[in-house]
Amino acid sequence: MAKKLIHIKKVLPKKKRWLFLLFILPFLILIAVFYLLILKDLPSPTKLSSNTLPQSTKIYDRNDKLLYTIYSEKNQTFIPLKDIPDDIRHATIAIEDKDFYKHGAIDLRGVIRAAYATLFKKQLQGGSTLTQQLVKTSLLTPDRTIQRKVREVLLSFATEIIYSKDKILEMYLNQVPYGGTAYGVEAAAQTYFGKKAKDLTLAESALLAGLPESPTTYSPFGSRPELARARQREILKAMESEGYITKKQREEAEKEKIAYRKTTTPILAPHFVLYVKEILVEKYGIQAVEQGGLRVKTSLDLSLQETAQASVAAEIDEIARLKVSNGAALITKPGTGEILAMVGSKDYFDESIDGNVNITISKRQPGSSIKPINYATGLVKGFPASTLFIDKQVCFNTPGQPPYCPRNYDGKFRGPVLMRESLANSLNIPAVQMLKMNTLEAMIATASAMGITTFNDIDRYGLSLTLGGGEVYMTDMATAFGVFANGGYRIDLHPILEVKDKAGKILEDYTPPQSPIFGKKVLPAGVAYIISDILSDNNARSQAFGTNSELRIGNNPLSVKTGTTNDLRDNWTIGYSQDYLVAVWVGNSDNSPMSGLVSGVTGAAPIWNDLMSYVIQGQTVPIPKRPVDVVSRTICSNTGFLPVEGVEGCSTRQELFVRGQEPKKSTEGRTKVFIDKTTNDLAKPGQIENVEERMEIVVTDALNNKYCVTCPQPTPTPTP
Repeated sequence: MAKKLIHIKKVLPKKKRWLFLLFILPFLILIAVFYLLILKDLPSPTKLSSNTLPQSTKIYDRNDKLLYTIYSEKNQTFIPLKDIPDDIRHATIAIEDKDFYKHGAIDLRGVIRAAYATLFKKQLQGGSTLTQQLVKTSLLTPDRTIQRKVREVLLSFATEIIYSKDKILEMYLNQVPYGGTAYGVEAAAQTYFGKKAKDLTLAESALLAGLPESPTTYSPFGSRPELARARQREILKAMESEGYITKKQREEAEKEKIAYRKTTTPILAPHFVLYVKEILVEKYGIQAVEQGGLRVKTSLDLSLQETAQASVAAEIDEIARLKVSNGAALITKPGTGEILAMVGSKDYFDESIDGNVNITISKRQPGSSIKPINYATGLVKGFPASTLFIDKQVCFNTPGQPPYCPRNYDGKFRGPVLMRESLANSLNIPAVQMLKMNTLEAMIATASAMGITTFNDIDRYGLSLTLGGGEVYMTDMATAFGVFANGGYRIDLHPILEVKDKAGKILEDYTPPQSPIFGKKVLPAGVAYIISDILSDNNARSQAFGTNSELRIGNNPLSVKTGTTNDLRDNWTIGYSQDYLVAVWVGNSDNSPMSGLVSGVTGAAPIWNDLMSYVIQGQTVPIPKRPVDVVSRTICSNTGFLPVEGVEGCSTRQELFVRGQEPKKSTEGRTKVFIDKTTNDLAKPGQIENVEERMEIVVTDALNNKYCVTCPQPTPTPTP
């Protein structure tokens, strides 16, 4: 370069050298950079018909037992465009590039629409044409870089010059991945439906057309098969909008029951494997996962997985008389986030229950199992475990809505109860009162911090949120309950321990922490400890569950919570020690209600007991260490106040408090009050007729509800 510059100085006059240095030299440098970064090694569009044999990806359990092999062979059969049905062509164009035959290599209007939707509507949309997608999937890597995007655009223009629109569409429909080893519509038709592409129905064509966008996400064989049908309906509407089909055809296709070809691929722990595959695709791209030869070591324990699967299946068969057809379970190590077992349904291959749907990552209502998060919020806000609630018939008024009148599960009312008894016995009315005191915003904030990702729209919820009125993922519930087990630290789930590429290079490596303090602190240690202590208090929950229920495993210090939705559609049990967490759900995939008295101890709890007993067998379950800021005090069990010697009506017990929140008020005994002689209850404010003054023991809760403890009162008739 130095010699060339000397030569230039000799040839060019001095007055013109500045022109070269200022304009021509930068231009030459720019061309050189463009060549090195963009044009060098740029593949030719003529290679669109050539293919490279991919390598298989293998997924193992934690003990190196093979769970699943993503085939190394590319299943691909070329068919000419004339043999591809109009339905699959029209469906693809309608959803991917509706103006395919009108624009060139790129669609400026599509790019503008995508940018507008992304920036202003917060809806992530793509603006790529079919030509760009063909180039990207067949000639380039999936890297999201400016360099790759520029190459994509250049190759797209070259492709449009070399090939006709029909030829481009033909290559697209024969080469793009449709999931797994299926490349092109012919292989996809065989893979998913066991038929040739020319025999596809409109409904089947629309479903296939939705796969190239994200084959893992929209696969009917994937972890969320319900998304495949949702995508299909979206495509059918697009076809109707573009005039390819009529409204009647759309409606008939939406109602068509699709029969899938049964998979013959050996697969162990299928729900877990597909869950892991989805994570891998999101991180590395579908091409790397399905063709890149990855070696993936997961946290799953196959032996425990098989035990969990057998336990779920056996119990569901046992309670089938209660119109329960499905169940799911998740076993984790809360201190590390490792998933040891994931049972997404009673039987993955049972089509009658939509067995391929993974319940552990599906939205379901948690019932009362969400209550500990509400009470944890109360403890954080300064309401101690001795907080008094008046459990009686009550309605809450919200402007513009009918009154909300919660009921307890058994329809009974218990009068004055403290937080410990309210949570342990899963009483609904005190839980709603707790949320009223906390505020909805505070509970949602706590839930989100603990790992619940589904409480995104506060306007959708009301006070029923604490009774399970908002849908959750079981995986999120495992993370949230893990916060209690970890002393306030959140550790997200880590199903993957190691990923290596085909050359043996480690792409990611998860070393489980030796202590949960490596997580994120989201709750005070004292709050987590007190909630865990309440959930492990067998005596406190005996009113509702008895002293020898399925929630008890010997004298082991296990914290556990049940949950059943009011409509009997979801039934949960979630419990943990410091080392293991087990979450169980039973119900029906079609959301139909169970029948009979299906409570936490008749549905999910036996499975929980079976699995927790299995993982702790032969071990001494450690007693959680009490944080230094948690103290014990003697209180009156019916008021939560300090006892006073000689004062009537105070049976005592011990309660735990975060230091500084101990009760300071003493029990007062009997006081003068006005009593309604007809109801034998406290007179209403301002009432002067039919009243008498008496000496009674009266308690007042945090919402200023008063209750006469010593007034004999009939049990109110429960609200239907």
